[in-house]
Amino acid sequence: MNGRALIVGGGIAGLAAARGLLDRGWEVEVRERHPGPPDIGGALGMWPPALEALDRLGLGARVRATGSVPTAARLLASDGRSLARLDARAPSARLVARSALLEILVGALPEGTVRWNTPVTAEEVASGTGTAGFAVVVGADGLNGAVRRGAFPGAPSPRELGTVAYRGAVPGHTGVFTETWGRGRVFGATPMDGHATNWYAAVRADLAPDPRADPLPLLRRLYGGWHAGVVRVLDALPGTPVDRRTLYDLPALPSYVRGRHVLIGDSAHAMAPNLGRGACESLVDAAALAAALGEAPAVAAGLARYDRVRRRPAGRLVRASRAMSGLATATRLTGLRDGALRTAGALLG
Repeated sequence: MNGRALIVGGGIAGLAAARGLLDRGWEVEVRERHPGPPDIGGALGMWPPALEALDRLGLGARVRATGSVPTAARLLASDGRSLARLDARAPSARLVARSALLEILVGALPEGTVRWNTPVTAEEVASGTGTAGFAVVVGADGLNGAVRRGAFPGAPSPRELGTVAYRGAVPGHTGVFTETWGRGRVFGATPMDGHATNWYAAVRADLAPDPRADPLPLLRRLYGGWHAGVVRVLDALPGTPVDRRTLYDLPALPSYVRGRHVLIGDSAHAMAPNLGRGACESLVDAAALAAALGEAPAVAAGLARYDRVRRRPAGRLVRASRAMSGLATATRLTGLRDGALRTAGALLG
C-alpha cells in the first residue's frame, strides 16, 4: 500500500525512512527544525546490518565508496598493552564520516522533500494540528522528540548513563581502530577518511562535572599519561572542534506504535555508543519500516509488522550497550576486567 507520510526529524533515521517510503510509492514530507541536517561530526561504524539496509535503500554502493575499512582493530590498556585483538571483525565494519552519510541521504531525496527550519511540537502531535491528512506520522527526532512526547503519553524519560562523551576529528589518517580502557574512562581512535582520524572519549560524569570547562586541559589531564597513540591525538587537538554531551539511553517501550504514530532511531531506542550501533539501527529501522508499510495491505498491519520485527532486537542492543558502557568505564576491579579481556582475546585468537 501507499499513502502520505510525515517524518519528524531530518537526521539519519528520518532521511533514510523518507528514501525508503518514496521508493515504495509513498508521498513523503520531512520536517526538520534545524536549517540543515543535524551533523555533530565524527565517524560512524557501518556494520553489515546497516550496509544491508543501505543496499535495500539503493544507497549501499555510494556509502561503501566513501568509507574506510580498518586494517586492524585493537582493545588496549592505558599503558598500551594489548587486551584483545579484534582483527577478524575489522573488515566487516566500514567507517563513514557522519557528514558524508548525511550528504548521501539528502542527495537521494527529491528537492523539497525536506522542509528545513520547520519545527514540530509535542502539542501539535498530540492535538493533530499540522499533521492532519497524513496516514502515518514517523518520529525520527531523537530521544526527547515531539512525536515520542506528544503521541506516547507515559513513555519513560531518557535515563543518564553516568558518562560524558567528547568527540572530534584531527588531521592525519589512521588505518587502525583502537579503543583504550582505563579506570572510569575510555579513549578511541578510528579511520574516518583519507585525511583525518576520528576520536572519541567517554568518562564517568564525576570526572567531567562542568559542561563549561575547556575540554582540552580536561582531556589532557584525564588522558595525558596514556600510551603514545592517545597522546598523539591529544597533541593534535588545538584548533579543532570538540563536541561534548552527557550520554543517555531509553528504557524499553511496550510498543513503538500508537495509532498512526511510529518511532524509529533514537526516538525509539537511543542507546549507549559503546557497541557502535546507534546509527546502524536507525538505518535498519528505516528499511524495515519502508518494507512493512510498502508490503502490508493497510497502515495498521504495516506498523504492527515493523514493531514486531524491530522492537525486541533493538531492545537487546540497548541493554547490551548499557552493560558495555558500565564495563568499559568501571572504576572498581579493573585489573580483573582487563585480565579477563586478555584471556578472552587469547582464546579467540
